Amino acid sequence: MTAYDLILLAYGMACVFGAAIVRGYSGFGFSLLAITALSLAMEPKEIVPAIFMMEIAASLHLLPSIWREIHWRSIALLLVGCVVATPFGVWILASVPAAPLKIGLAIAVTIATFLLWRGFRLERTPGPAATIVTGGVSGLLNGSLGIAGPPVILFYFSSPAAVNVGRASMIAYFLGTDVTGLAFMAPHELINMSTLIRFVTFLPALIIGVWLGARSFRNADPAAFRRWVLIILFAMSALTGLKSLIEIAQSS
Repeated sequence: MTAYDLILLAYGMACVFGAAIVRGYSGFGFSLLAITALSLAMEPKEIVPAIFMMEIAASLHLLPSIWREIHWRSIALLLVGCVVATPFGVWILASVPAAPLKIGLAIAVTIATFLLWRGFRLERTPGPAATIVTGGVSGLLNGSLGIAGPPVILFYFSSPAAVNVGRASMIAYFLGTDVTGLAFMAPHELINMSTLIRFVTFLPALIIGVWLGARSFRNADPAAFRRWVLIILFAMSALTGLKSLIEIAQSS
């Protein structure tokens, strides 16, 4: 192993560990933070499948502690939309440059985050049709960019659902989206032995980070937690948009 390989490994471990802390605390953010950081040194096609495997491991690790707080009805409707739209997203990942899509996503998420920060809240939970559409947008982003989170995060944190219910439901939902994403990626030959090696290599950093983040959540104040969620969401959208602009500038 060369010095460059060791540096790349240490960098990858640090990215996964930091993203895992956020995931354990907030219930989301691992994929977007890890993919954004790792893609500075690796191709998205090399990263996304392994990140999905790590997301599944993180969800299974947290699932026993949040099982009773999950809102199963909304998850079922979200997954309907997600399953329908994910194949189209996977096709985009395999065939189309993602930078322009990422910029549009970053702008949309930034606007939505600003509205939530200013106090925008839905008076009641969205109906079945709106929930399925939200799942569809999430599935499209999940298959194409490996980031199912933003639409669902905004869905739960603008609704009247309690903070613990929203966090638990997102954890369970992301388990479903990651399994779905991997199932649709396999036929496109996006999963191979290198994917499994990356997953196993980064697994210790993932487990320790998720444990630390979940431990921090136990003492979190609901208002402070919501504020941190919005800060993380804004930071993720800013990172995504900035990286995409750099990619476009480098290719032009």
